[in-house]
Amino acid sequence: MAEINGILIINKEKGWTSFDVVAKMRSLLKVKKIGHTGTLDPDAEGVLVLCVGKATKLVNTLTKHDKEYEATLLFGKRTDTQDISGTVLEEAEVNVSGEEAEQAALSFLGGYDQIPPMYSAKKVKGKKLYELAREGITVEREPRHIEITGLSVTGFESPRLYFTVSCSGGTYIRTLCEDIGKKAACPACMEALRRTRVGTFTLKEARTVKEVEAALSEGRLEEILIPIQPKE
Repeated sequence: MAEINGILIINKEKGWTSFDVVAKMRSLLKVKKIGHTGTLDPDAEGVLVLCVGKATKLVNTLTKHDKEYEATLLFGKRTDTQDISGTVLEEAEVNVSGEEAEQAALSFLGGYDQIPPMYSAKKVKGKKLYELAREGITVEREPRHIEITGLSVTGFESPRLYFTVSCSGGTYIRTLCEDIGKKAACPACMEALRRTRVGTFTLKEARTVKEVEAALSEGRLEEILIPIQPKE
C-alpha cells in the first residue's frame, strides 16, 4: 500500500471513544501516525477530523478551529460528568418556561470564562482530569476564555431544550448546558450532542468507520481522503 497522508472526516457514532476511532484507523490503514483534532465523548456523535501520516503536523492548527454542534439539554438533573451518563448529584422539579430557557441560553452569546469539567481529557500537572475524577479527586481548574459565536434555540419541550451552537475550539458543550441551567435557576445536564462542523469540514462529507473500511477494501480511499501538501 502506498504511503497514506491526508485528512479523513469521520462521522463518529455513539459508543466509540475518539481514541477507539484513531486505533481502528491505525489498524485499517496500517499507519502509526494518526491524530484527531478535538475529542468527542463516547455518547456524542458527529464530525471527528483525523490527520493521517504527514498531515498530523496540522493537528494543533485544526484543533483551534471553530466548531458547530446540535445539543439537547435536560433540565432537572445535574451530574458529575455534566451529561446524562454521569452520577446524578442534584434533582429538582422543572418550572422553567420556554422563554426563560431561551433567554438563559442566549445570555451566553459572546465570550465567557468557562471552567473545564473534571471529567475531561484536559491535563493538570501532567495528569488528565478524568483520571483524577475517577479517583474521587477534585482540583481547581483555571477558567478558559471561550467564544459562543452563534446560538439558536430550535425547540423546547419541557424538560428538554434543543439548540445549535457555534463556538471557539476548546469549548465544552456539557459545561455550557450546566451553566445554562444555573442561569435558569434549575439544574441541567447535556442529554445528546452531535458535532456538525469543525472549521470548514462538515457532517455532509463525513464517513462512518464502516464506510471508510468499505472504501479501503474497494480501493476507493482516495475518494474520501483529503490530500495535503506537507512542508518538507
